[in-house]
Amino acid sequence: MRTILNLFGRSPFAPLLSHMECVAKCVHYLFELFDALEHKNDELIEKICEKISSTEHEADLIKNDIRGHLPKSLFLPIDRSNLLEILSLQDSIADNVEDIAVIVSLKPLELLPAFKNEFKMFLQKNIDTFDEALLIVKELHDLVESSFGGMEAAKVRGMVDEVAFREHEADIIQRQLLKCVFKAEDQLNYITFHQWQKVFESLSAISNLSENLAYRIRRTLEIK
Repeated sequence: MRTILNLFGRSPFAPLLSHMECVAKCVHYLFELFDALEHKNDELIEKICEKISSTEHEADLIKNDIRGHLPKSLFLPIDRSNLLEILSLQDSIADNVEDIAVIVSLKPLELLPAFKNEFKMFLQKNIDTFDEALLIVKELHDLVESSFGGMEAAKVRGMVDEVAFREHEADIIQRQLLKCVFKAEDQLNYITFHQWQKVFESLSAISNLSENLAYRIRRTLEIK
């Protein structure tokens, strides 16, 4: 509890950033996970999945600590419910990463040449979208210093637009990826096809949630 309270003492958004940085560790493990999958290294896949699960649990502990010890008497520059909603969106991103790890670990998947390049682009774009949202959370302290106005607020609004654009790009790549997967359907059995579909959905959710997070922060600015 003391750690979380100390963070609130530095900035009301410091605990959010602490949680988001833990979520970022989860998200960035996906590069290693799918690299191991491409090279059919089942032992490494298992280790990375364990790392993701452990890091997601760490994020949950931070989330619960924030929810349990958010001082009711502390003056916050944004509504308490808005802060908790931002926290919930961040938490959902980590949940989706763990979902991907579970899906990949259940039954060996093969990254087929027919859609390998499109999948790598899709993975990269979703993580790029998340990284843009991460930058916004890192800007929250400076927003407090500027009373949510001026050039700092304008900068963050532009960053929100960038998140939305990257999420749109991810949607376009996903459509192309699905076309490639359907063309290769004769190389996939029903179970494998379903596994990949769930992976795509959870990956897409990362950029969708990142966009929602960015918009939630922008709405908070507009309330100010």
